[in-house]
Amino acid sequence: MKKNLLYVVCFLFLTACENATVKKPHSSPVVEISTETALDKEINALLEQGVSLSERKRQIPVIETAFKRHTTPERARHLAALCYTKTLGTPFLPLDLAEIAIVETGGHRLSPTAVSPKGALGVWQLMPNRARSHGYRPSDMEIDEKCAEAAVRELHTKLRIAKGDIQKAKKFYCGQGPQANYYLVKLQKVRKQMLAELKEQTERFAMGETEMRMQ
Repeated sequence: MKKNLLYVVCFLFLTACENATVKKPHSSPVVEISTETALDKEINALLEQGVSLSERKRQIPVIETAFKRHTTPERARHLAALCYTKTLGTPFLPLDLAEIAIVETGGHRLSPTAVSPKGALGVWQLMPNRARSHGYRPSDMEIDEKCAEAAVRELHTKLRIAKGDIQKAKKFYCGQGPQANYYLVKLQKVRKQMLAELKEQTERFAMGETEMRMQ
């Protein structure tokens, strides 16, 4: 009887061991972009209307030229490419991301290690708590690709708050009050200059095509 009881106990113990699971090391949570709301879709449809991929690509040389005024040609090319790739599939244009970078850290050579007196980080100057809110660590902001992604997500958050008003969204990106108003003025100044260069680029291209047809 005791022997049978011992077999039962051993059987139960082995069964429990087979069903036990090894606790895996804690891994970082996967960052997921929230599903678009009806307002998001309406915003995207409105802002994307008439904006083709060719138009987006056309902005890259102008952005690169603007960045070259603040940093090396290699870095200017790298950041201009990010402005294009990170805004694809969003309601934002490459120019939107570019002008924020210039206003935020143009005076610091668009450095990835730029830190504001208030603690904002990276080329696009995300506060640590805002970086975390989008699934990034503050140290990630030194990586241009991740900082650009976080900036786009932050701008999208502000766009929802601004009910689709892109200018207000950019203002909210900075914050509130007189400082934010001044920030928006600086953004508009940078944008105006890049749009003028984009127009000049278009005119040069058109003239070149005309000359080729005349030959």
